[in-house]
Order: sequence, then structure tokens, then C-alpha cells
Amino acid sequence: MTTDIKRKADEARIREVLEDRAAATTARDARRFLSHCAPDIVEFSLAPPLQYKGPQARDQRAVEAWYATWRGPIEVTLTQLEITVGDDVAFSHSINRMRGTKTDGFEVELWSRATVGLRRIDGTWKITHAHDSVPFLMDGSGLAALDLTP
Repeated sequence: MTTDIKRKADEARIREVLEDRAAATTARDARRFLSHCAPDIVEFSLAPPLQYKGPQARDQRAVEAWYATWRGPIEVTLTQLEITVGDDVAFSHSINRMRGTKTDGFEVELWSRATVGLRRIDGTWKITHAHDSVPFLMDGSGLAALDLTP
């Protein structure tokens, strides 16, 4: 297999991993969401307050608690996805859109810039680092600043 064909196959598989991770959020399936993470994941953040480092990044109860802050379906869309692949490491950059209704009834549309690091482990691409920066949110009233201070 030529290097270009192998790279394109890796890019396609990484795209599948990232799209399935987004679909897992839509389905509120924490186990499926975390199945794409490496055992030694360094950091993972989805949107405030779901930001964890080290072993906490694989905490299924924390992901489920975050899902519980949403009422009804959560819609996640990856846009402008770019993937850079090395031999056994890769990075992706994307703009993500998340829509849904919080439990207090507030309609939320979050746009984030995501950076995801991946490593090939036993022939499978796993996420080692995932960071979403959420610069703003949109609701029915228009653009509102989102304070990201802890």
C-alpha cells in the first residue's frame, strides 16, 4: 500500500472515530463516547464545565452528569474538519456546533474550535487529548459572551 493510500485510509478512519464520538453525544451514550479514548488520555474538554485531566477524563459518571444538564436531544455537527496524520499519531482541528435545550429550558447553540490528538493503539485510532474552546454561544437573542473563568 502506498503512503498516500495509507494516509487517506487513516484519515477516513479518524473521521469515523470523530463522527461516532459526536453521534455518541447526540445519543447521550457516555460509554460509546469514552470508548474512543486512549487508556492514558491526557485531557478532555467538551464544553464548560466538562473539562478533565488524567484519569478523570475517563469518568463515565461525569459525562453522564453533563448529559443530564440537557433536556431532550443534543445535536452535534462537525464542520471544517481537517486531519493531519503521521505514522502512529494524528491531530484533527474542527469547528463544532452543538445545539439543544438545557434543563432550565434555555435553548443553546454552542460553536467551538476543537483540537483532538490521536494515537494508533493496537491498530485502532484512540483519542489522547481533546480540547474544545468555546468562544461564544448563540441563542434566540443573538450573540452572547460566554465567561469561561472557573
